[in-house]
Amino acid sequence: MISQCNDITGVILVGGKSRRMGQDKAFLLIEGLPVIERIIRTMQGCFKDLLLVGDRPERFESYGLPVVPDLYPGSSLGGLYTGLQHAGTDRIFVTSCDIPFSNPELIRFICTDTNPYDAVIPATEGGLEPLFALYHKSCLPAMQTALEAGNFRITAVLQQLQIKTIAPEQLRQLDADGRALLNINTPDEYAACKELKP
Repeated sequence: MISQCNDITGVILVGGKSRRMGQDKAFLLIEGLPVIERIIRTMQGCFKDLLLVGDRPERFESYGLPVVPDLYPGSSLGGLYTGLQHAGTDRIFVTSCDIPFSNPELIRFICTDTNPYDAVIPATEGGLEPLFALYHKSCLPAMQTALEAGNFRITAVLQQLQIKTIAPEQLRQLDADGRALLNINTPDEYAACKELKP
């Protein structure tokens, strides 16, 4: 069992509108459990403190976790900024609410880097995965400047930060079946995830 991190807050972004899916992605069932519940269980095993960021907090009342509204609604960058701003720790590990097969070993690997980076982010063959990553409060000024300027693209902010990337070959060592970073955005992706064997 993975020991909990006391100096990192786990943040789950739950504010997406699920436009492409057509229904709330957080409550899609995978192997009989809502995706959000699968993520919460994994994150609770990794972090002492857990925070949900998004609107409509009544959706998550049964989980007994704090839910804070986006300070800059309507974007993942705004949710990330809000999580960092509200966290009681200098670092957060963030995940979106549509990654049903979160891998605790991968989370721990990302979170064990103690070098003074602003962020530690996995990189797949498809590019960076900034919504399954570690961030330091040192990111806040750059994020706030971008948000106040109406620039909601995480990639634009990352260019201004000191980032360590986890290379694809490192990811494969911890995620041999390639499921840890799969996310659900469309009905087709949801159908494909349901077909995967446990």
